[in-house]
Amino acid sequence: MNPWRLRLLTQLDTLGTIRAVAQAARLSPSSVSQQLSVLESETRTQLLERTGRRVRLTSAGLILAQRARAILDHMDSVETELHGFGEEPSGLVRLGAFQSAVHTMALPAARRLASRHPHLRVQLLELEPHQSVPALRVGDADLVITTTDFSEQRLGPDLVLVPLDEDPVLLVLPPGHPAAGGGPVDLVTVADEPWAFDIPQSYMADLAIRLCRQARFEPRIVGRFSNYTLILQHVEAGLAVALLPALAAHTTRYQVSTTELTVPVSRTITAAFRRSTPPRAAVRAVLDELRPAFRTQSARVGRPHRARNGEGDPGPDPARL
Repeated sequence: MNPWRLRLLTQLDTLGTIRAVAQAARLSPSSVSQQLSVLESETRTQLLERTGRRVRLTSAGLILAQRARAILDHMDSVETELHGFGEEPSGLVRLGAFQSAVHTMALPAARRLASRHPHLRVQLLELEPHQSVPALRVGDADLVITTTDFSEQRLGPDLVLVPLDEDPVLLVLPPGHPAAGGGPVDLVTVADEPWAFDIPQSYMADLAIRLCRQARFEPRIVGRFSNYTLILQHVEAGLAVALLPALAAHTTRYQVSTTELTVPVSRTITAAFRRSTPPRAAVRAVLDELRPAFRTQSARVGRPHRARNGEGDPGPDPARL
């Protein structure tokens, strides 16, 4: 059985349609259908059922897709062991991370790994929480930094989840705002303020709208941005307030204030990877580096503060990605 065709089958199981697999693999739908037909010939088994224009996996196809994930992971593990005879982590690890974790967690870990393990290559991918688990399942990422607290992602025994730490959600206010500096804030006290939000259907946009509605008000949204830098600039200009995770909100480069909520809300930062036997040494090496990376960053940004331009060493700006 051709491993490439097995990967197409696992993608069909995850993504659901030939067209979606074709887009992910950068092929035409007819090419994907042809390769899956070849796989049926190789296995001498009917793997697909065609109902009109749609295709679904048969029971045999579902079993093979499940086994194929383990087969592909095991092949990666064997290739890595052959490269370094099991003595040194080596090969490529594709590490996905959400926006505010790229600079604060993923990049420092990749920098340390480059000096400690010269045969290990880390490719960084920006993947928001709603994108990371699907990317992991279809094989587009080997390890992801994600959060599943407020999402509706379907998890299962095919994934290993490793909690890293808690990241509180903070209210971000313009300088001199009456609610700043007085301790935790009830969202209802800022219900009439203009709000800056993430783009629709993103993790933080869904969480922010849920928290506002739990406080029994509908936020008046005056800006939507896909970059936390723009949200912070909007708040700094006095045009809005916002809800952001501490990893993104705590920066010395913007004149903003952050404060906790009276009903604390936090997200669990989690590393996730596909379950394989044995786990790849390269993936374990990257995971080991992420734990101290988060603890260091958490100690630096875990407390609400008033940030001012030009004071102290700004360090990496987590809001830029």
